[in-house]
Amino acid sequence: MNAIKKARKLIEAKPDSEAAKTLATLVRALESNEKFDLSQIYKLDYDSFDICIEVMKDWRLERYYLGKIRLHDLSVQMAELQA
Repeated sequence: MNAIKKARKLIEAKPDSEAAKTLATLVRALESNEKFDLSQIYKLDYDSFDICIEVMKDWRLERYYLGKIRLHDLSVQMAELQA
């Protein structure tokens, strides 16, 4: 399973977790070219940290991948729910 799918599944399964919030913030930053504090990912457990790293790698390689759009939409929805 690719990183974007893993991230989407993690966010959908545990939307209130720190990992989901950090992933959603990372995705929004990657999509909108905003700044992201990398120290946020160091606070996560190793598996969630690894997903963040994989997402960044995939994002760079597959900038126009359709799954990325779905993950971004989900991340924006989470931000709206938290506001």
